[in-house]
Amino acid sequence: MITKSNIVEAVAAKTGLKKKDSEAAVNETIAAIAAALANGEKVQITGFGAFEVKERAARTGRNPQSGENIEIPASKRVSFSAGKNLKESVNK
Repeated sequence: MITKSNIVEAVAAKTGLKKKDSEAAVNETIAAIAAALANGEKVQITGFGAFEVKERAARTGRNPQSGENIEIPASKRVSFSAGKNLKESVNK
């Protein structure tokens, strides 16, 4: 598993930036993506993929313990579609 710390270290190693500066860049990138999604915008990173918010309709579910029907409210979820370059690098 790769963590945000691993990404910060990789960015610092590849760019020659200080770890503190790399962490700020990674944090701001994540914040910009989150803010755009919160505003309902689609985020497309060429060669990597696209993030977008999709609506999930309200529905009836079932409580597994009691078997009772429950109403699950409508919600939003983030969807990711991998780009061509990412798919190709994973399928090597």
